[in-house]
Amino acid sequence: MRGNSDATGTRPVSDERFVSLYVTVPALAEAERIGTALVEERLAACVNIVPGVVSLYSWEGALQRDDEVLLFAKTPASLAVAARERIVALHGHDVPCVLTLPIEDGHPAYLAWLASRTGPEGGAPNA
Repeated sequence: MRGNSDATGTRPVSDERFVSLYVTVPALAEAERIGTALVEERLAACVNIVPGVVSLYSWEGALQRDDEVLLFAKTPASLAVAARERIVALHGHDVPCVLTLPIEDGHPAYLAWLASRTGPEGGAPNA
């Protein structure tokens, strides 16, 4: 990511861009199943699971209210499409909410760690 530096603040980490995938699911078990798959398959370095989300939306002409669980999956932008496709394949809804949000900046050591935990094995060493 441009402008980021290593833990000492002296050199760029990389030109890699990062994103967070914003995902809602109907239940905690489904959130954990999706999150586990993304991390184990190295499509995301970290998935935060936030229970207790209330979603209001229109579906088939009627107002809906659902208790849902929110996922934030952090990954390099280069893996966002593959991660989204995996989420959709594992998701129980016909039209799941999967949004890609850019990460504009972050703690350089964290971003280096994020890059090292995604993609093919044997990437950069752990930060």
